Amino acid sequence: MQTIVAVKGLTKQFKNLSAVQDLSFSVNEGDVYGFLGQNGAGKSTTIRMLLTLITPSAGEVEIFGKKLTSNRNEILSQVGAVIEKPDVYKYLSAYENLQLFARLSGVKVSEEKLMAQLDKVGLAHRAKDTVKTFSQGMKQRLGIAIALVHDPKLIILDEPTNGLDPQGIADIRNLILHLSRDLKKTVIVSSHLLSEIEQVATRVLIIDKGKKIVEGNALELFDPSQTIVELQTFDNGYALQQLQVSAWNIHLQPQRDTAILIKLDRQLIPQLHRDLVDMDIQVLSLQPRHSLEDYFLQVTSGNQYVDTYSN
Repeated sequence: MQTIVAVKGLTKQFKNLSAVQDLSFSVNEGDVYGFLGQNGAGKSTTIRMLLTLITPSAGEVEIFGKKLTSNRNEILSQVGAVIEKPDVYKYLSAYENLQLFARLSGVKVSEEKLMAQLDKVGLAHRAKDTVKTFSQGMKQRLGIAIALVHDPKLIILDEPTNGLDPQGIADIRNLILHLSRDLKKTVIVSSHLLSEIEQVATRVLIIDKGKKIVEGNALELFDPSQTIVELQTFDNGYALQQLQVSAWNIHLQPQRDTAILIKLDRQLIPQLHRDLVDMDIQVLSLQPRHSLEDYFLQVTSGNQYVDTYSN
């Protein structure tokens, strides 16, 4: 499968703040790539570097197999993006906004195609209405239509459901699935909304404090048959050493704070407990964490509240 985006060692330092630290990941053709992290984790900074809105302090980005630094214009001509709330002209109609942005992009598009574009995002029936009469969700969908006007191969959406009501969130979710399944676009979507990423993503990257925590296939990360077990012992250092040289090593997850995290089928928990005893590990607690929210909180910064639905 073709790699659309390859990021290696991406870093951004703002004076004393490390916004992104040595971040590496890849996005394959056809992915809905979920970029998941708490507010302030570094998602937007990373996306702005992908769009050349911010210059990296270090690292390398390749898009469509070409270096971004030396092929910027060629690459960005095949990328569409919506960064947070779309910047549209509220006193123009949806059609006029789309027509204007098409001209600014240097794209000649017929009225028929512009209307088809609005139809793709569910706005054809409001094409002649001024944007000031639109809900925030409709403005978001118009922003996506503008991002699609030049028929890009890659679409980047930064927190597309921010500030939306439940219907608006559902509309954006369905639109992302439409872009992927029907229009065969590669989509990167960043969010702190766990349930939304779970419903649309094929692959997921979780970052925290600018660092990659875990990257993988969404079906595996969100598999309901799998359980995250939090292990606390009298000596976690010794316990971790023993687990790393045992058959349980493949189940170990990135360690955060004072807990050892193990991902496994819940039916294996009794066997894990027996093996811990055999390894002379003195267990203080062995606690299953069932939900995606539990997992997310365990592998990120811990005490912050993370929305599973909305802001």
